[in-house]
Amino acid sequence: MITLNRRQFALTGASSLLMPAAARAATYQEITWDDLVPPGVPYAEVIGEGEMDEQADTWRPIFDENGVKLNDALNGQQIKMPGYITPLEVTSDGMTEFLLVPYLGACIHVPPPPPNQLVFVNTDTPWPGDDIWDAIWIYGTLQTQLQTTDLAEIGYALTADKIELYEW
Repeated sequence: MITLNRRQFALTGASSLLMPAAARAATYQEITWDDLVPPGVPYAEVIGEGEMDEQADTWRPIFDENGVKLNDALNGQQIKMPGYITPLEVTSDGMTEFLLVPYLGACIHVPPPPPNQLVFVNTDTPWPGDDIWDAIWIYGTLQTQLQTTDLAEIGYALTADKIELYEW
């Protein structure tokens, strides 16, 4: 067993303040899309019925209660997860708001995934607008937060600390 006197303890604590911020930064829990579904809810049961909107020529999903159940254990957790971008707010510098979606083209060419499979992301550092077709890693604090946009109902929100291309 190692024992420290008060002076050694104080110096040890003070020296940790001198470490680079990256070394002191919180670690991110890597999660998958399956993790967004609460424990006990089969992933295969998050999609509900739907109906065809003949006038708009689109399929409109109707999610059952499993599609809007969120994993509250992830609320406030620092996470890292992969996904694709569906842009919402684009400036000349890039995207500052987007949906993180589980597959390419979700919410654009096909009906949206259920709310517990969508993450609303905002970032202070715009992501380049020409990188929307590439998979990314997103890092940040996840919040369980049901909200509705013109594109879809969304179950989670995240303010991005870091975004990077997904390396295959």
